[in-house]
Amino acid sequence: MAFPNQESESSNSLRKNGRGKIEIKRIENTTNRQVTFCKRRNGLLKKAYELSVLCDAEVALIVFSSRGRLYEYANNSVRASIERYKKASADSTNSVSTSEANTQFYQQEANKLRRQIREIQTSNRQILGEGVGSMTLKDLKSMEGKIEKAISRIRSKKNELLFAEIELMQKRELELHNANMFLRAKIAENERAQQQMNLMPAGSSDDHHQYQPMTSSHEAAYDLRNFLPMNLMEPNHHYPRHDQTPLQLV
Repeated sequence: MAFPNQESESSNSLRKNGRGKIEIKRIENTTNRQVTFCKRRNGLLKKAYELSVLCDAEVALIVFSSRGRLYEYANNSVRASIERYKKASADSTNSVSTSEANTQFYQQEANKLRRQIREIQTSNRQILGEGVGSMTLKDLKSMEGKIEKAISRIRSKKNELLFAEIELMQKRELELHNANMFLRAKIAENERAQQQMNLMPAGSSDDHHQYQPMTSSHEAAYDLRNFLPMNLMEPNHHYPRHDQTPLQLV
């Protein structure tokens, strides 16, 4: 059975070298629209089947006609594919929503940090006396009070450090003084010991000298006593003969 092809008629103006390119829009003629639906539906079902077989993909196709008639194709199960789609869609939605929320949060934090950096930089320049021309009298008084408080805290901390340093130096001075006194006492003790050692050999040498002459005189006397008898006992050749007898008798 042949039907008029409104699609081909509407595309006559767009044909180029054989097969033409039609304009994608709603077909007003009901009969032509129904014919086109049947052709395209069958072609779509065929492509779904080929895709599932060639690529080992899970394909589920659902088509409702303009009259409400259902046409479907699934290589596994339409219901299972729909459930899988819902789960994947929910997970994707959650991940996307979470990612978007994180992105927004980090953007807000980045903007907040940039604003704080600008405020701190402006405050530092104003403390250094730069950019104070645009400040009001109230702001200048407030900054003056802040600077005075900061200077007071700085001086307090400086005095605290100086006092701690002075206390440390005083402790160090006391330790050095005690060490100096200890060394002086050791030196004095060593000097007294040296003096005593110098005095002791002098006394012993005097006793030795006093004792030595006595020993020498004693030995001399002993030798003299020994010498005289020996001389008396020896004959003397310088004297005459008659003198020798008395001497021997004695």
